[in-house]
Amino acid sequence: MNPAFPDPHPGGTERPEVSIYEVGPRDGLQAEAQSVATVDKIDFIQRLAATGLDPIEVTSFVSPAWVPQLADSAEVLAGVRDLAPLRMPVLVPNARGLERAQEADAQTIAVFVSATETFARKNLNTDREDALADAEHITAEALGSGISVRGYVSMCFGDPWEGRVPIEDVLSVTRRLLAAGCYEVSLGDTIGVGTPGHVRELLGGFTGQERDRLALHTHDTYGQALANVLAGLDAGVRVFDSAAGGLGGCPFAGSATGNLATEDLVWMLEGMGISTGVDLSTLAATSEWMAKLLRRTSPSSVVRALSA
Repeated sequence: MNPAFPDPHPGGTERPEVSIYEVGPRDGLQAEAQSVATVDKIDFIQRLAATGLDPIEVTSFVSPAWVPQLADSAEVLAGVRDLAPLRMPVLVPNARGLERAQEADAQTIAVFVSATETFARKNLNTDREDALADAEHITAEALGSGISVRGYVSMCFGDPWEGRVPIEDVLSVTRRLLAAGCYEVSLGDTIGVGTPGHVRELLGGFTGQERDRLALHTHDTYGQALANVLAGLDAGVRVFDSAAGGLGGCPFAGSATGNLATEDLVWMLEGMGISTGVDLSTLAATSEWMAKLLRRTSPSSVVRALSA
C-alpha cells in the first residue's frame, strides 16, 4: 500500500475512540457455500489477530444441521485459545448452544433476536416474544457462570417478508436485551436497506446512556454501509461490526449480501483521523488469501484496489 494513503483529515478537534468488532470468521463464513477446513478457519483467525483486530467473533455454537459450515465450533475455539487475552466471542442461538459454549470454555457469548415476527420464526423457529424470553434466560445463565454477553437485534431497518420495521419495535426489543444484562447490543441492518436518515432517526430514539451500549451492524446490499456508519458515528455510536474482505451475509435472508468490509471501514476511519489500531496492509492480504481459498474475488473495494 502507498504509505501516503489514506491521507488523514480529522475535520475537527474531536477524534472519538472507535472499536471495530470483527465478525468474518463467524458471520462471514457461515453464509459461504464452500466448506472451509477447520485448520484454515484457525489460520484465518490467527491472521486477523495479527492485524490488531480485537475482538474477533470466532464461531457459533449453532446446530450443524442449520449451519454446517460452523459444525467445528468447539475445535475452532480450542485452536485459537492461545490468542488470549484477545476477546473471542461466540454466537449462541439457544440453551443447548450455551451448554456447548460452556463446555468449550467460552468467555464471551452473543445472543440474537429479531425485531420482526416473521424473521424470528424463520431464523429461530419460534415467535419473537419466545425468542426474547429465551435470550433473556440464556443471558442470565451465562452471566451467572461468569460469561459476558453481547446482544444482536436483526432486521432493524427492514424485513424481506414484512417490509418496513417500526422503530418502536426495534427500541423495545433492544431495551429488553440491555435490561437483561448484555454489555452491548448490535443493531443489524440484516438486508442492507437502511439509509443514513433512517439510522439517525432510529438512534435518536435511544437515550445517550443507551447509545453508549449500542453497536451498528451494516450490510452493503444497496451500497449504504459506510454512509450508515458515518451517520451512526455522528449520532454517538462508537462500535461497528464488519467482516474482513466483506465476507458473508445471512443464510436465512435471501436478499442479504455481504457485510461491510473491515478494510473499507478502516480506510474511511483512518482517513477521518480516527486511529483503529489495525494494520490495513496485513488485513487486506489476509482477506485476499481467504478469497483465494473460496475461489472468488473479494467484494471489498479496498482489498481489490490494494491487490491491484
